[in-house]
Amino acid sequence: MRITDLLKSNGIKLNAKVSSKSAAIDELVALHQKCGNLKDVAAYKKGILKREEMGTTAIGMEVAIPHAKSEAVKAPALAAITVPDGVDYDSPDGAPCKLIFMIAATMDGDVHLEVLARLMQMLMHEDFTSKLKAAKTPKEFLDIIDKQESAQFPEEAAAPAAKKGGYQVLAVTACPTGIAHTYMAAEALQKAGDEMGISIKVETNGSGGAKNVLTAEEIANCDGIIIAADKNVETARFDGKPVYSTKVADGIHKPQELINKIVNKEAPVFHSDKKAESSEASSDGESAGRKFYKHLMNGVSHMLPFVVAGGIFIAIAFLIDSFAGVPQDGGFGTGTPVSSWFKNIGGVAFGFMLPILAGFIGKSIADRPGLLVGFVGGALAASGATFANPAALTGDDALKAGVAEAIPSGFLGALLAGFLAGWLLKLVMKACNHLPHALEGIKPILIYPLAGLGIVGVMMCAVNPIMGIINTGLKNGINWMAGQPALLVPVCALLAGMMAIDMGGPFNKAAYVTATALLTDALESGNPNDPAFIIMGAVMIGGMVPPIAIALSTTIFKNRWTPEERKSGPVNYIMGLSFVTEGAIPYAAGHPLQVIPSCLVGSACAGALSALFGCTLKAPHGGIFVLPTIGNPGMYFLALVIGSVVGMLMLLILKRPIPKEA
Repeated sequence: MRITDLLKSNGIKLNAKVSSKSAAIDELVALHQKCGNLKDVAAYKKGILKREEMGTTAIGMEVAIPHAKSEAVKAPALAAITVPDGVDYDSPDGAPCKLIFMIAATMDGDVHLEVLARLMQMLMHEDFTSKLKAAKTPKEFLDIIDKQESAQFPEEAAAPAAKKGGYQVLAVTACPTGIAHTYMAAEALQKAGDEMGISIKVETNGSGGAKNVLTAEEIANCDGIIIAADKNVETARFDGKPVYSTKVADGIHKPQELINKIVNKEAPVFHSDKKAESSEASSDGESAGRKFYKHLMNGVSHMLPFVVAGGIFIAIAFLIDSFAGVPQDGGFGTGTPVSSWFKNIGGVAFGFMLPILAGFIGKSIADRPGLLVGFVGGALAASGATFANPAALTGDDALKAGVAEAIPSGFLGALLAGFLAGWLLKLVMKACNHLPHALEGIKPILIYPLAGLGIVGVMMCAVNPIMGIINTGLKNGINWMAGQPALLVPVCALLAGMMAIDMGGPFNKAAYVTATALLTDALESGNPNDPAFIIMGAVMIGGMVPPIAIALSTTIFKNRWTPEERKSGPVNYIMGLSFVTEGAIPYAAGHPLQVIPSCLVGSACAGALSALFGCTLKAPHGGIFVLPTIGNPGMYFLALVIGSVVGMLMLLILKRPIPKEA
């Protein structure tokens, strides 16, 4: 694929008369529409304007490249105008823009991004842009592009061969959308390095993924690394090397200055334990609430597989004993060899739940040393060790020793262990920065583990009695609600509705984690009448309703949705029945004021009916695949249908028909 495959003659307008930046954007969007490149003109323009809000796409040299990735784009394409009189486009060099390309990109990273990257690099050559601005016809305009591309990229570009002894300077470029600035900064740095006689290799983190990736050997042998990026990139690999970080625009406009920062040894040495180490956005400047949520979700996401798989195994054990006619007493779930096997395996998985939760919260806060304190804290929360009973003795053992029984603090104790132990250990790590450098090697294998173990051991012996009282109070409250349908039904409606508010976000996870924590205790206790089973049923049905309601709406009321939305609609039947709430997210993102309230009401309705009908669920996940573990399945299915229909009817009321021309 070549650039001329994306840019057609009817997508080019020469000698355009535009008086403002907004007028230039309108002109280019109109060219895309004329070429049939767009499914939704308004949505694509919205994406263009949103990108401009992040910073002007003018690059200087009288050139601008507005761009957007959007679901509204049918296929990747280009449009272009020349403006002989120039137009003010907020260019960083203050010059009016006379050559403007507009990129329409689809959401997937494909071959077209490589082609677009070529254009970005070509536009860094002033002689090329001068010829384009002087073109008399669209055909001449295309011919100029074709000749430059053939000369600059005679074959597929290969990664530059490493100079003997490696590269003197390495660089990484990245921008939020990964289309234009990423590749322009790379080209500018490469060009400047060649002119200065400095060997340089540039890695691009674009929409199609990382290209020209820096190797460990190259990193080890270089003098330093430039990071010209407007989003965070992987930096742990640069530990101990001089690194200079700046915005991607500086890579385009100040390449020589950036290279000199490395050559003149002006870049600070980077230490990975003090900087972000992932490809996610940097946490600098994040609110305390956002950081808390990220730490919590790190623990929860690692814990859930243990809960889900273990819970289903235990539910199968209950199911086998039910078919076998085993009495539903304290030994329920272990009445036959087969059910006992399932119960034991599920119990082993459950045994890891609290240590995994606390361990990965601690790791998120204090990196690897935090894993130890979190794991041990979670295990102590499960065992219930206290100062009066540090061995966590129970039953006859505690009686013989003359001590009070251990007091497990459960899920809440593990949460506290992960956060408090992680934060306290982080303080210890900061304090250890003042130790002699000769002790650096023993910090991670001796000092941090010993200090962390002592901290979490003392802390959990103090925490367990307090959290144990809270857990007991919550459990007693739930048991009391079980005999008060007037209270249990509203609680189930609330938790089910929370599943639909953000569909995988904080509200959704709070409701789900609450239900799974209660379910864990209920499964371990072996009480088949525990109200936690009703709550779990309401929470799962609340997560099933949003995708099904949307699927019904796209099937029955087609005039409310675009062709693409209707095409994707049927998939949500499967996702909803499988308890994958996230299937509704694209629709909620596109129409939040209509979709979210509709799904919330439908989910809350289904959750309330599920509780009212006395439906129970003994597995924490699975949708229709765990149907045998659902108590009163016929009424549960009825509640699901009613909730989904309510959500569909709410969408009918709140979402207006799409005009035919759209």
